[in-house]
Amino acid sequence: MELSKKTARELFADVKANPARAKFGFGQKAALINIDVQKAYTRTDLYKTAYETDPNQIKYINEVSALMRARGWPVIWTYVAYMESGEDCGVWGTRTNTPDSLQNIKFGSDRAKIDDRCEVDYVKDVVFCKKMPSPFHDTHLVSLLTFHKVDTVLITGGSTSGCVRACGVDSLSHGYRTTVIEECVADKHESYHFANLTDLALKYCDVESVDTVKTWLSKK
Repeated sequence: MELSKKTARELFADVKANPARAKFGFGQKAALINIDVQKAYTRTDLYKTAYETDPNQIKYINEVSALMRARGWPVIWTYVAYMESGEDCGVWGTRTNTPDSLQNIKFGSDRAKIDDRCEVDYVKDVVFCKKMPSPFHDTHLVSLLTFHKVDTVLITGGSTSGCVRACGVDSLSHGYRTTVIEECVADKHESYHFANLTDLALKYCDVESVDTVKTWLSKK
């Protein structure tokens, strides 16, 4: 195992700065998956479970979403919420049982609501509840992407080390070119955030700036 005294942020910077780093690239048509941009994870002023990395994250997500709609490409929002019993969270919800615990994000609760700053088009966009980290797990996501003839997946939301990572790995595993939009994902601590961006960039996905993605989406 290689040892280093560099921080996770510094290691990620090295990966980004490497001109020889191979990329999967963008395909012909994308879907945007905005993962769990809900109050439990975005409202740092209200909930201990929330986090923020780039303060403009939601603004950027809205901008990318608008560009996707302009092309007629699918914009997807996910959130997590559970039954009063919490049984639909499965073993994932058995380790703790506090007011902040995952399985206590109940249907209809404020924590389950998508952040009010998110510009969701409830006519054109797809919104669905997921129960596990990956939005691919036991959902209709693959059939939706197949219907839209998508070959590229763009990922935003959180957390970088949790649901974003799970989505990235599953997206590649299902055969999609996958890009995590750097300024549009967030986590609790910079160590988890940058370590997972590094790992995703080296193995499973491209990690691109929001400007790079917006430029691609703006092309005729």
